[in-house]
Amino acid sequence: MKNLIVVVSLFLSVAAYSQTKEATEIDNTIYASVDKMAEFPGGIGAFRNEFAKNVSTKKIKQKGVFRTEVTFVVEKDGTISEVKAVGQNADFNQAALAAMKKITTKWTPGKKDDVPVRYRFRFPAALNVD
Repeated sequence: MKNLIVVVSLFLSVAAYSQTKEATEIDNTIYASVDKMAEFPGGIGAFRNEFAKNVSTKKIKQKGVFRTEVTFVVEKDGTISEVKAVGQNADFNQAALAAMKKITTKWTPGKKDDVPVRYRFRFPAALNVD
């Protein structure tokens, strides 16, 4: 009888631990599709204005129209991370990264099933240097 009680107690404690572990796991998945997209205060227009205000053309040596795609992760707390810029002009890519670092305003995070999640945001940018 004592062995049965010990075995049942052991089984229940393992089951309780497993449930606790599952309930506290953190979802660090970066989503490209969510129920509600991440949003900059004032909308995408306000974000574009902030980005444009922060882009410096001083180090861009060539003239022409340059394009880059800035991608970043809007974290669950509204901060941004993992910022990258991919385009044909390395100087413009660097200027775009520097502009993003200057933007400290927090976003409203994306949501999936009404829960804040990490969301990958893609932002195409173009610059005309005369």
